[in-house]
Amino acid sequence: MDLNKKILVVEDDWDINGLLCKMLIQNGYEVRGAYSGSEAKMCIEQFEYDLIILDLMLPGISGEELLNEIRKRHVMPIIVASAKTSAEDKISVLRMGADDFISKPFDINEVLARVEAQLRRYTKFSSKNIISNKLIHKNLELDIDSRQVQVNGKEVSLTVREFDILELLITNPNKVFTRANLFESVWKDDFMGDDNTVNVHISNLRSKLSKVDKDNEYIQTVWGIGFKLKD
Repeated sequence: MDLNKKILVVEDDWDINGLLCKMLIQNGYEVRGAYSGSEAKMCIEQFEYDLIILDLMLPGISGEELLNEIRKRHVMPIIVASAKTSAEDKISVLRMGADDFISKPFDINEVLARVEAQLRRYTKFSSKNIISNKLIHKNLELDIDSRQVQVNGKEVSLTVREFDILELLITNPNKVFTRANLFESVWKDDFMGDDNTVNVHISNLRSKLSKVDKDNEYIQTVWGIGFKLKD
């Protein structure tokens, strides 16, 4: 049970929405149900939520459109629950910024377990790992103001791009970044399909970190999608 965590359930099927809301409320969450993309967008603009459960096939604004809109401004976990079950659909929504995917029909206990897991990870990284102007992950400490990185107490010399990539991954621990996401966020330019630029920087960054900390990985490759912070 995770008291005071606020969850938005975006689902146009009244029975499914009601079932999810009831189950979550019984487990101690504050829950609101939205029945269209437009209603969900209004809720997100007016209130803060710790997690969103999102259907894709919605009246008004589609789930995919809403997902893109949310990710422009918010980092809370988003679990997609959809009858679209192909691998392509799952990969597509993960690339858009979803943190997890549940296929319909779903098991209520599985939904609850995934909600708990996402909130646990999000809370851990969003609160405990930020100390003043420093970001902490495993044996790594990143100082935002001085732009210095230490691993196991030893300073690691990074390029501007490498630092920016690492900061982006640590501040968005649940998000899988495509190469296009990384390029556009770090280089502040349109991605023209050149994977090599991002790959080289990721490879160099991994190499520098592993020289100081051989026991931990800090960057995870997510097959078919891109990269994320390694748990």
